[in-house]
Amino acid sequence: MTPPRDFASASSPMMTPSKPASVIGSDLAIVGQRITLVCQSALVIAGEVSGDIHGDDVTVGETGKVTGTVSARNLSVHGEVNGQLRGETVALYATARITGDIIQKNLVIAEGAQFDGRVRSAKDQSDWQPVLDANAHRDPNA
Repeated sequence: MTPPRDFASASSPMMTPSKPASVIGSDLAIVGQRITLVCQSALVIAGEVSGDIHGDDVTVGETGKVTGTVSARNLSVHGEVNGQLRGETVALYATARITGDIIQKNLVIAEGAQFDGRVRSAKDQSDWQPVLDANAHRDPNA
């Protein structure tokens, strides 16, 4: 796979998004039990999230920290993730720090990225595809 055009020189995850982006700022921490964030467009995480994330286009910024599974069609990591990464395209930038397994269709790892886990190619789309229907994540007993 050819790295994204700005892969080698990208220093900020907040490049010009091609669509509107939701942002979890560096001053925001989302913590709790059984939290799942669902974003049907672009999501930039510069703060801290303890929970699972499902999105179309997810970027974990340099100051971002996620503890949980991140599933996205396009997943870019500049910061820290402790948990599984699932994506059609997963890009780990030089500042990325990953502890967990990666299930992907396309993988790009920049020199300097730290990764402790296993990588597995997706057998089919269901292995990586995010669930973007919030109702599918609701607890029926709640």
